Amino acid sequence: MKTQLTKITLVACIIGVVFQSCKSSQSVTTVDKTVVETTEENVTDQTPLEASTDVSNGYTETVPETDNSFDMVLIPEGTFKMGSPETEANRKADEGPQKVVELDAFYMAKHELTWDLFELFFKQNKELFVKLDNDRVIKIDAITRPSPPYEDPSYGMGKDGFPAVSMSAYSALVYCKWLSTVTGKFYRLPTEAEWEYAAKAGTEGAYSFGDDVSEIDAYAVYYKNSDNKYAKVGSKKPNPWGLYDMHGNAAEWTLDEYKEDAYATTERKNPWVTPTVIHPRSFRGGSWDDDADKLRSSARTGSSLKQQKRDPQIPKSFWWFTDSNYVGFRLVSPKVQPSAEEQKKFWQNVLDE
Repeated sequence: MKTQLTKITLVACIIGVVFQSCKSSQSVTTVDKTVVETTEENVTDQTPLEASTDVSNGYTETVPETDNSFDMVLIPEGTFKMGSPETEANRKADEGPQKVVELDAFYMAKHELTWDLFELFFKQNKELFVKLDNDRVIKIDAITRPSPPYEDPSYGMGKDGFPAVSMSAYSALVYCKWLSTVTGKFYRLPTEAEWEYAAKAGTEGAYSFGDDVSEIDAYAVYYKNSDNKYAKVGSKKPNPWGLYDMHGNAAEWTLDEYKEDAYATTERKNPWVTPTVIHPRSFRGGSWDDDADKLRSSARTGSSLKQQKRDPQIPKSFWWFTDSNYVGFRLVSPKVQPSAEEQKKFWQNVLDE
């Protein structure tokens, strides 16, 4: 475990060397062009699209050799106002200054990742994948398997059709690498900017449905209506771009290190605060255990050691967070796929492999 913890520490330096240098005082940068940026064309202001749950604007991915699948929705390239206006109720200082951000097109999962999909990786049932080509099987075998959780990571809230939770951001990233290897299509976590852009879906209110919090029960599972547990994914109304549970149910990890003043220093085009520490990492959307103000489209939260406080292991697991049964994740995939070499570089940078 000490070796694994050392690897996590080394990630900070390696990411820093590749993107900005560990010795630099500059803590933010734009995302690697091989990961998100796919076009140099000028992007005009994004016009809100019509609400749709039709996945013809995306695709369905079936995990090879299984019956497990998930839907991906096309999120169009465009610009939006990241952060919240100073007049927004319950606004926090870390949601500003509000700025215009440009993003390239990407696909985002229609729902939060569910346990059936996550446990293919966690349980690592390699027998399912022996029929894949030998090179892919070898690569799957080389990906580190998560250690067993200290206790039931679902905390008895259900697994069939429910969002996977309690994993660390590192665990979510390794899952993305595993899924990319199995499917042959590049998957990763969204940046904070991508997540907020998709959550707002062309809107500018506090929520994707507007500013009237009295409507939230129709769109979100949160503290007042959750009965102290998460719900099956897709149990509420989607946002205008056909994404479910962007408000509430399970909060969602992003690629970014949490920086309170990030918006003042990040670039306009495809911004990303590259992580140099285990905590704080940014997660978004609020959860079944949060009040409505935490579910706003612009609300931000940074992780902390409190999410591991009941883990008795020394050192504590970097796969599972015992006190984080309200955080999961959602997949994204760039519309223009990076090359095999570019993907390899990305995994080396974020996972120290």
